[in-house]
Amino acid sequence: MSVVLTELHFLPCIAAFQHYAQANTILLEAQENYQKGSYRNRCHILGANGLQRLSLPLAKGKNNQQNIREVGLSDQQDWARQHWQSIRSAYGNAPFFFYYSDEVEGSIRSLPSTLWEYNLQLLRTAFSLLQWDKTIQLTETFHPTAEKGEIDIRGKYSPKSFERQQELSWPSYPQVFQERHGFVGNLSILDLLFCMGPQANLYLSAEITSQE
Repeated sequence: MSVVLTELHFLPCIAAFQHYAQANTILLEAQENYQKGSYRNRCHILGANGLQRLSLPLAKGKNNQQNIREVGLSDQQDWARQHWQSIRSAYGNAPFFFYYSDEVEGSIRSLPSTLWEYNLQLLRTAFSLLQWDKTIQLTETFHPTAEKGEIDIRGKYSPKSFERQQELSWPSYPQVFQERHGFVGNLSILDLLFCMGPQANLYLSAEITSQE
């Protein structure tokens, strides 16, 4: 696999990163319109009280069907600080939190004006922590279907299908609150990074089992 065509998500799920791991180039769909109820502005982490969804508040206005690169982030509340507090509460005791927290916190708290810039910054941070040197490209025109040589995972993963995905055979790894809640698969890449550190690459390079 050389090229993966994908939407740009907020701290993407592990299944998406499994696809990224097998690609040389990540082709981000930059010409689509924003869609509500997707991972474009939300992700899942696992905290003391169980599954937790982080959602990015958007600027007021008609965001749905607006070009994805024009969607603004809200500046009306201190949500970045609250999100970081949630992440720290969930993963403060994870084995690799100390090693990765400064870089992640810097990206979470550094607020570009648009959803696109924010998600792209966080994606690059995750790539850096994984020590990946992969090419990230943006589409210049909308791709209704994947072109030859592209693996299209647009629309493949969404919050609506999260519960169904838990029925699949996800390889487990030690999670902070696993004894309390059991293993939860396909969380945000943050879960794998903080819990597994450099071993995250071995997990991501394994055969993709998140088959829909």
